[in-house]
Amino acid sequence: MRFHSPLHLSQFLLSALGTRVYRYYQDRVPTDGAMLIISNHRSFMDAPLLMAAVDRPIRFACHHYMGQVPGLRELVHQLGCFPLDAPDQRQHGFFDRATQLLQAQQAVGVFPEGAETMITRTDPGSMGTFQRGFAHLALRAPINHLAVLPVAIASYDEVDNLAFPLRLLSLFDPSEPLFAQEGWHPMVIYRRVNLLIGRPCWITPSQRELYQGKQAKSAVTELTERCQAEIQHLLQQGCY
Repeated sequence: MRFHSPLHLSQFLLSALGTRVYRYYQDRVPTDGAMLIISNHRSFMDAPLLMAAVDRPIRFACHHYMGQVPGLRELVHQLGCFPLDAPDQRQHGFFDRATQLLQAQQAVGVFPEGAETMITRTDPGSMGTFQRGFAHLALRAPINHLAVLPVAIASYDEVDNLAFPLRLLSLFDPSEPLFAQEGWHPMVIYRRVNLLIGRPCWITPSQRELYQGKQAKSAVTELTERCQAEIQHLLQQGCY
């Protein structure tokens, strides 16, 4: 089956899985322009859900192995995702591709917790530490009126299945140490999920001026912690 857009495919997947989606604070979503969307991450369903939350296609940065596995590779392509490069080129490739998309006034999605929360069982209300790549991107990308939008995916009812052995993924990405461990990759399917939109962080010229020299680290830390705290607060609202 062919789909007209990643948003159309996302809507089909959520409908096919029978997931009930409840959206809150939708008035906080910017109506257009470049947008960097940040969220917690526990399931393969998270990308389609975030498109449903903001009602527009989102170009997601996804793990390197997703661009290597037959079948999965085609799905992430249809969803508009761009798999990260191998480790030696990963950071440079991510910044270049994401900046190009933002300059084209598209929405880019990043899951700052990385892959670990996807391959380990976690409580719906918990969240891992955010990596800071998205904050570096937001502060260094030459984009006027860039919005960083935090979104909480709060699972209220779900099914947790075992999908495949983790070591199987090491065949496609031997550089990832997480795939060298024993155990199975979980597959979380949401039956009911709440999507809570946070307050957008607008990146101003004065913030970009701080992103240089000794001040850069503080600027990145502030933006990272602000987004993580906002999502954690919304997550606590939505899970209980």
